[in-house]
Amino acid sequence: MSEALSTKERIKPPKVKENLRTKILGQAIVYFQELNSTNDFAKELAVRGAREGTIVVAETQTMGKGRFKRKWISPENGLWFSIVLKPNAPLKHAQKLTLLASVAVAKTINRLYGLEAQIKWPNDVLINQKKVCGMLTESRIKGEKVDFAILGIGINANFNVESIPRHLREEATTLKEELGKEIKREILLCELLAEIESHYELFRRRRFEEILEYWRRLAGFLGSNVEVKSDEETVEGQAIDIDDDGALIIRLKDETFVTVTSGDIVKITHEDYPRYVDE
Repeated sequence: MSEALSTKERIKPPKVKENLRTKILGQAIVYFQELNSTNDFAKELAVRGAREGTIVVAETQTMGKGRFKRKWISPENGLWFSIVLKPNAPLKHAQKLTLLASVAVAKTINRLYGLEAQIKWPNDVLINQKKVCGMLTESRIKGEKVDFAILGIGINANFNVESIPRHLREEATTLKEELGKEIKREILLCELLAEIESHYELFRRRRFEEILEYWRRLAGFLGSNVEVKSDEETVEGQAIDIDDDGALIIRLKDETFVTVTSGDIVKITHEDYPRYVDE
């Protein structure tokens, strides 16, 4: 177990609970100094019947994971946590949980620190075009609905960029790097849980269009030329919008449109296409 962080520097669950403004999220907290994966442990808890809103927090992960089973680097002094959700929604709506979380993260960072965080489809939050946060939603299906979903969020908080592998440094940043100082992770966690819960309530009340409006305002890449790669294909064109289920709508050079449900935006350029305006 890692001992690099002093007791004073570690996240303290009692202090988090004292400052919570939520009714559901974070009312049960499971904390580790070191864990293989907060998502995996949260999944185990959910299988055993953990109540909705339970969060798993770790100071560091040894086997953190991102989308497509990629390794997620999780050094100490970041904010790594997963939330147990029970949305009782059709499977096609699971992607919406990632979208609402990305909006909540960007809004919280901007409000707390005066930064200009933006969203990159499907699951990244950027500051100055560099990744500061990623998220992964994993769901278990029962019948035709989501039995439970695990929403994992990783925020590069109080460590130096040098803690990130060299080949990723040009594409990543941390809150400490952007602000020139460390932030209080417990406050960030509490504020973020409140923001996620607010958006989750909109989702459950079938008011997701309100979240989409926030998402569009924060998605600085919309209107730009993008290259999206998936296991099946590469699509290039102008990013126009997302549909009601969170799929990316792209206008190709031949003026036709395609809808991309899975993949990564690997390139964004601002030439070739004027910003699209739907008249």
